[in-house]
Amino acid sequence: MVNGVWWKKDINMAKMTIDANTKISALLRENPEALEAIVSLSPKFTKLRNPLLRKLMASRTTIGMASKIGGCRPEDFFAKLQPLGFQASSAPVAEVAAQAAPMPAFMKHLKPGDVVDLDVRPILAGGQDPFNLILKYVGELSPGQALRIINDFDPIPLVQLLGKRGFQTYGEVLDGGVFHTYFFKGDEVRMGAAKAERRSSDWEEKLKQYAGRMKEIDVRELEMPLPMMTILEELDHLPADHALYVNHKRIPMFLLPELEDRKFEHRSWEIAEGNVKLLIFKA
Repeated sequence: MVNGVWWKKDINMAKMTIDANTKISALLRENPEALEAIVSLSPKFTKLRNPLLRKLMASRTTIGMASKIGGCRPEDFFAKLQPLGFQASSAPVAEVAAQAAPMPAFMKHLKPGDVVDLDVRPILAGGQDPFNLILKYVGELSPGQALRIINDFDPIPLVQLLGKRGFQTYGEVLDGGVFHTYFFKGDEVRMGAAKAERRSSDWEEKLKQYAGRMKEIDVRELEMPLPMMTILEELDHLPADHALYVNHKRIPMFLLPELEDRKFEHRSWEIAEGNVKLLIFKA
């Protein structure tokens, strides 16, 4: 309060122009009040109130994607966000591309025993988030197996996330609006893990380079997906000339493409089973 007046941001001074391709994370950075405006559009958005999950998913999800998940339209977002200082683009709203209709080769060769089912509808109905359970199931897949997630909406951000990790995906809609989304683990996923397990050749050199400029954390006792979330949270506040030294139980395969997307490099050293060291720094 200044001189008895509550000062607020003048939304007319700096309006952010948005469209169907605008990331949810960009909306929240511009105005944190956008969170509750978005949540009010659909009960399926309540998971965004979880700060760690929000940090991971909001950076991947556009207004167009979120509209499909929430069963609403991009125009509904624009109407809710306009009072908060956002301005919809005058360009036509682009449709979010649907999953490819042709059935991929892996689907034609799957046997009943190769498919692991996970119905997340009861979890969501109970107000819980199934993300950590999904990662657990994915981590237990053997090459040649597929995880079939049963849901009442298309998990577009998850499709993108696991696609970057080397999983092949396919989605189909059954009668009644039930979505079956398949995540197939091929050999390329396994080979990526094997490559990451080797000790980085310049490990000692990088340790010396960042000596006195490292923050150390230990995520070995955290349950999934908290190790990944915690690391990303720390990196958000890491000075540009510093490195993050992480004590981990395993090579975090889901984290590595995320680091690349965020322009971070990493070095790793698997000392023994359950004892992995990571050094993460800005590229």
